[in-house]
Amino acid sequence: MSPARTTPDLSYLLDHTSHVLRTRMSAALAEIGLTARMHCVLVHALQEERTQIQLAEIGDMDKTTMVVTVDALEKAGLAERRPSSQDRRARIIAVTEKGARIAERSQRIVDGVHEGTLGTLPPGERTALLNALNRLAETELATPTENPQPVRRARQAQG
Repeated sequence: MSPARTTPDLSYLLDHTSHVLRTRMSAALAEIGLTARMHCVLVHALQEERTQIQLAEIGDMDKTTMVVTVDALEKAGLAERRPSSQDRRARIIAVTEKGARIAERSQRIVDGVHEGTLGTLPPGERTALLNALNRLAETELATPTENPQPVRRARQAQG
C-alpha cells in the first residue's frame, strides 16, 4: 500500500501543465516554421546585443542545441552570427529584418497560447495563479539546489 498524500503533488502539477503548454506552443509555432527554441533566440536577441552563450543560458540550451538552433535560423535567413560591437572577440546573434518580422508573429502566437490557457480561468483565479507563480519564481524556486546527482530538467524555451 502506498503512503497517503498529505499535500497535492506540486511537482506533477507544474511538470504536467508545463509539458502540455509547451506542446501547444510548439504546435502553434510550427505553423510558421519555428521551434520554441528559435522563437526564444529571436526574441531575446532582439532585446539587446547578446552572445550565443548568453542566449543559450536564457533558453536553457546546451552548446550543441544552441549551435543547431542558430544554424537553422541562419539557414532560414532569420539571424546571423556577427562580431560584437563591444568585444570583437565575441560573436553575437543578430536578427535580420525578416527575423524581426517573424519574431513579432511568433510572439503574438506565444501570447495567444498563453491567453488561451489563462482565459479558461476566472479572472480572480488567473491573477492569483500568476501572482503565486511569480512569487515562487522570484523567491523559493528562484535558484536550483546544488545536487550531486544532476536532475534532468525538461527542455523548454523562455519566451
